[in-house]
Amino acid sequence: MTTIQAIIVIAVVAICTFIARGLPFALFGRKEPPKIVSYIGAVLPAAVIAVLVVYCLRNVNFTHAVNWLPAFIACGITAGLHVWKKNNLLSIGGGTICYMIMIQYLFV
Repeated sequence: MTTIQAIIVIAVVAICTFIARGLPFALFGRKEPPKIVSYIGAVLPAAVIAVLVVYCLRNVNFTHAVNWLPAFIACGITAGLHVWKKNNLLSIGGGTICYMIMIQYLFV
């Protein structure tokens, strides 16, 4: 990728992010959003997490514990950290770091 291409990609991502962040304010202003929008805002985070869990565990092989145990331990750590601290970055990052340590050093 050339420098010009990288700048174009960064500009497109920045513009899309700006539009995505500003569109709700442009559509609804300071008034209360419709009930369907509030409902989607309430249930979408849990639905996204569920899809991510299914995506992460879709190729787990259950023939030997070495194949599935690190993934399920990391899921437990992620869930535990989230229940404890209520911080998405901490829970996802902590679970990912623990998973990578397990598959690199413990379950070789």
